[in-house]
Formats: sequence, structure tokens, C-alpha cells
Amino acid sequence: MTQPIAPPPKKNPQVRSQSPTRPPEVRSRAAMHLTAAAAEGRFSLQRCGECGVVQYPPRDACGACLSTDLPWEDMPEGGTVLAETTVHASPRLYFRERMPWRSGTVQLDAGPTVLAHLHGDVPRHARVRIQARLDHSGQGVLIALPAQDTPNMEDDPLMRALSADPKHRRVLITDARSPHALALTRALRQAGAAMIFAGEPEGWRPYPQRAALEAEGVEILPMDVTDTISVQKLAGEIGGKTDILINTAQFLRPGGVLDRGDTGFARDELEVNYLGLMRLAQAFGPGMAARTADGVNSAIAWVNLLSAGALCNAQPFGSFSASQAGAYSLTQSLRAEFRSSGLRVMNVFFGPTEDDSWYQPLPPPRVTSSALARAVVNGLQRGLEDVWCGDIAMDLRDRFRRDPKVLEREMTMGGEGA
Repeated sequence: MTQPIAPPPKKNPQVRSQSPTRPPEVRSRAAMHLTAAAAEGRFSLQRCGECGVVQYPPRDACGACLSTDLPWEDMPEGGTVLAETTVHASPRLYFRERMPWRSGTVQLDAGPTVLAHLHGDVPRHARVRIQARLDHSGQGVLIALPAQDTPNMEDDPLMRALSADPKHRRVLITDARSPHALALTRALRQAGAAMIFAGEPEGWRPYPQRAALEAEGVEILPMDVTDTISVQKLAGEIGGKTDILINTAQFLRPGGVLDRGDTGFARDELEVNYLGLMRLAQAFGPGMAARTADGVNSAIAWVNLLSAGALCNAQPFGSFSASQAGAYSLTQSLRAEFRSSGLRVMNVFFGPTEDDSWYQPLPPPRVTSSALARAVVNGLQRGLEDVWCGDIAMDLRDRFRRDPKVLEREMTMGGEGA
């Protein structure tokens, strides 16, 4: 049975941080599909379109009939451990720092035998659940979990290595004024976060949830993502102890190009939604990337809340959608730049929200702040890269993947002509 991890002792600032290391990351082009599925929490393998045989490892031709028609399908997670071993020595520095490490072969209910990392609570020859997770290099790997949840199983060293669990970690919410800040705080507290900071722009202007945030133990600090000096100052104060950053800063107004008489709102949208993200990354990113091997409370994840309109321009929020598309592209750049350190970048896409905002004129369904907060915490605990919260976000995702051009027409077509 997994023992619960204890809160880490206070770090000695005179002791240097351990340098980040990564597991092997070379993958074939075919194997990238397994990684792409793992980034969304799905376990997928190839199934031959000709003979129906499920394939493992990923390949370019069927091992049974040599057909090249190998579409990817989500697979059942059940399996049985055939053999297992515990590795005590490795030429790879990443694994050498984490010995001993269990691995084994698992006979899947879907057919093939796979090589997987084994959770510490999995006994020999047991029934297991196979999941695909992202490792520290951002590549998909398979893990075998107990068939039934066990106490403290998320505290197993393997699970900590393949997730961004908030337990015992310190979190920065970049905008305390966000309608989602309070729900995020409560969800993070429930998940075991050790400390929560919140950036506060325009501290002179009152807002209703400030007292509630303080009652939850949030340390509210001045920061405005449109002010470079403000961001740099806060990074100098708490950047060295920020383990998870959740960017909630967002400027939203309805209107496209012709609806607006000037570029004022568009400038504000870019300043907050795009350039604000860049300022945060430049100030907090290097320090977090240097601390990804700090043990129990290492820096682990960068989270961005993005409108699903980042995928395809959503009317009547044309200009706002453009700023979200820019922010989405910027997060992909951050993902590449953080890759060498192992710092995860997670995007949480959502549709119209159920709060006192500019989304109010839109019809339901809408996303509540509590649902969004649960999606953020669940994504961190599972180590995901992309999370889709709400029916509208998931519908846009599916339609975008089927045919982006059709979705564009559906999203931008007006009513019937005169």
C-alpha cells in the first residue's frame, strides 16, 4: 500500500537546485499518435482496417497482414500482468535518480502484450488498468494501475512523476478578479495545495470576492499582467516558490472588426490575453523551468484558461477570439521552450461561462466556475496537456477535427439574406 507523502521541509536557499533530467524522448512518427492521445487522457492503439488486429508497438504496417490502413482507436483499459521486474540500475540519469523502478509486460484484453510502468500497489499476475500518460519529456508512456483504487495511490512516486498533482505545491492564480478565482482556490485546497497566491490588478478598486479569497487563506499580491514592471516585481518575490501557475487573466468584450469604431478594445484584448501571457512567461518561466527537479514541491505546470474560440473565430466575439487564437499559438511556443526542463503546459478550453460577464446574452449550455475548477485540478492530477470543459468546447473540438473549413462556415455564416 502506498504511504502518503509528507509535506516537504523548508528548502535551504544555500543549497543549489537539482538540475532537471529527462527520460528518453525519441519516438517514431507513428508513436506520436499515442502521445497525442495521452495528452488528452485517452489510451489509443492502432487497429488494422483490413484484418482487425490491434497493434503494439505503433507501426507503419500491420504485423499480421502488412496492410498500411492502421487507424487509431480508443481501447479498453483492462489487462493482466504477465511478468514484472524492478530495475535497480540504469545508464539513464533520469531513471538512476529515481531507482528502484518497476516495469512489466501486460496482456491487454484488447489483444496485444504491452510494456508498461507498474504502480507500486500492483501485485504479481494481477488484473490492472492500463492508462497512457505523458512522461517528463512530454512523450506518451503506458502505466499499469491497480484494478481498483487503493489508498493514497496518487502519492506513489510513479504517479507523481507522470502527473502535475497540486498536493503540497504552491500555486499562483494570476488574476484575483477573475470570476473563476474563488472556485479554483477551493478546488486546489481540496486537492491539497500547500499555498495559494493571487495577483491583484487595480487594488484600489473593490470587488466582491476579495474577502472570500482571504478567508480561504489566499495571499493576495499586487500584479497587473499589462504592466511589465509589476509582473517582474512579483516574480522576484514569489517566482522561486511558484510550483504551478494558472493564468486566469482575460479581457473580453463582444464585437468584431466593423462593430468597433476604433482599436481600443482590441488593444486591451491583446495586452491582457496575448502580451500578458508573454510577460508572465518571461518573468516566471525561467525560474519555474529551473526548479522542475526540486522533489515533492517542484515546479511542475503552467496552466492557461482559453476560450474554445481559439480554435475557430466565434461570433459575436470576433476580436476576442483572435486574441485567444494568438494566446493558443503562444502556448504552443511555450510548450516547445519548456520541453527541455519538463515543465508542463496545460491548456483548458471552455465555452461561455455562467457568471456575470459578457457571455450572459448567449443561450445555454454554459460552464460554471466550479466545473471549470474541477477540470483544471483533474487535468493536473492526470498530467494532461489539453482539457476541454463543457459541451460547447467539446463540440467545437470534435467539429474542428472533422473539418476545420466546415466549422469556419458554420461559425461565421449569418442569417438568411434579404
